[in-house]
Amino acid sequence: MKLNFKQLFTACFVALLLIVALFIGVPYYNVWSQEMSGKAEFAKAEQNRKIKIEEAKANLEAEKLNAQAEIERAKGAAEAIKIENGNLTENYIRYLWVRQQADLGEKTVVYIPTEAGLPILEANRNGK
Repeated sequence: MKLNFKQLFTACFVALLLIVALFIGVPYYNVWSQEMSGKAEFAKAEQNRKIKIEEAKANLEAEKLNAQAEIERAKGAAEAIKIENGNLTENYIRYLWVRQQADLGEKTVVYIPTEAGLPILEANRNGK
């Protein structure tokens, strides 16, 4: 099948229009693509900022609750001292030390009685 001049001219004209459209359209597409990429990065940064703010709020709330718990513990200790008539007896100090040992978890504490009956605390820790 042979193409006549009119068909050849039309095919070349369409190809030329397509090339011109690509030269014009590709830069606009690149700009649009970069804009969309920037918007996506901005949205991600905004989301990360919101997450950090929520984490900071949660940490602040936890610190406030820890402070309240510490205040209550101090009130309890003050009340216990008041019950002891303001005197910390040796037995009460031992009781507090033993009670503290429960908070150590899986750490091992070796109690070595001494002449005075008080524990040796932090003696030669880690072989120093």
